[in-house]
Order: sequence, then C-alpha cells, then structure tokens
Amino acid sequence: MSKFFYGIEDLFVNYLFAPYDVFRFMENWWSSNLVNWVFAIIGFVAMVYWMKELKIFNDNGEEDKSISSHSYL
Repeated sequence: MSKFFYGIEDLFVNYLFAPYDVFRFMENWWSSNLVNWVFAIIGFVAMVYWMKELKIFNDNGEEDKSISSHSYL
C-alpha cells in the first residue's frame, strides 16, 4: 500500500508541480507570485460578472424570494 502513496507523491512532485520549480528560484517577489496574481484577477473578474448577472435578475423580478424554497419545508 505504501508504493501506492509513493506513486501519488511521485506524480505530483515530479510531474504535475514541476513547472512551479521555475518560480522558486526567482529573486523578485512579484514575478515569483505571478500565478497567484493571475488567479486572483480571474477570480475578481468572475465575482464582478456574477454580481452583475445577479443584479440583472433581481431588477427583472425573476428571483424567487418566497420564505420557503422547497414544498416540503
């Protein structure tokens, strides 16, 4: 069973996370955290888009605002 877990370790450490080793040896903090900043920007844009869509449905009155959302409640 231990070989199974060592296999999972080998897959992640040596193959899937190998591109991140490039960022480990950079001197600049901004460039080494570029991936995190890209994900943060994508998440922020997605949140703004989602809030805009929710406002459109709220302004049209399409949202069900009843107290119980299910018939069995």
